[in-house]
Amino acid sequence: MSPQRSNRSNLLEGTLRCLERLPPERITARAIAEESGANIASIAYHFGSKDELVTEAVVTGLDRWLVEIGNALGELEALEPEARFRRAATIFERTRQLHLGLVRNFLGALARAQHDPRVRETLAGGFRRTRPRVAALIGLGEDQTGEDAAGLVHSLFTGLLFQTLVDPDLAIEGRRMNRAQARLRTVLPVKSS
Repeated sequence: MSPQRSNRSNLLEGTLRCLERLPPERITARAIAEESGANIASIAYHFGSKDELVTEAVVTGLDRWLVEIGNALGELEALEPEARFRRAATIFERTRQLHLGLVRNFLGALARAQHDPRVRETLAGGFRRTRPRVAALIGLGEDQTGEDAAGLVHSLFTGLLFQTLVDPDLAIEGRRMNRAQARLRTVLPVKSS
């Protein structure tokens, strides 16, 4: 591995540690450099800006969280998609507290994406990679409809994440999640087209 690659990796890992323990306003280039053992100038060299590095770290952290959920689901491959969804929701809720720093910074990256095309493209690339992975994890299919369904599932979970940042009591889990899904199926039945 080249020294530049190692320095880039160190910056990314240091930023991930900052995301977990610092509020967004305290994640500065200096804090990242100190945490990663890198020079501040290397942030611009490898990522263009601190915001782009933070966004890359957010996407990396979310990807790792999805792998964590996938690993927990892997042992349940025989389950039908509905059961896999319920199990994924349980794992998601169980691990949510561990990733709140990541979620806070994800929200900040979404806000920056409106004004920074590089941040927007990094996030869009993460969403594009996530949809087929979620579709595969839950068993939604490998076609466009499966990926679209995965996009809806991803939206459900990220929306709930953002709501729980405001108030943890807004979490919908376990039986409440099952009842809410059943209600949606009742009032919004799917019609064949």
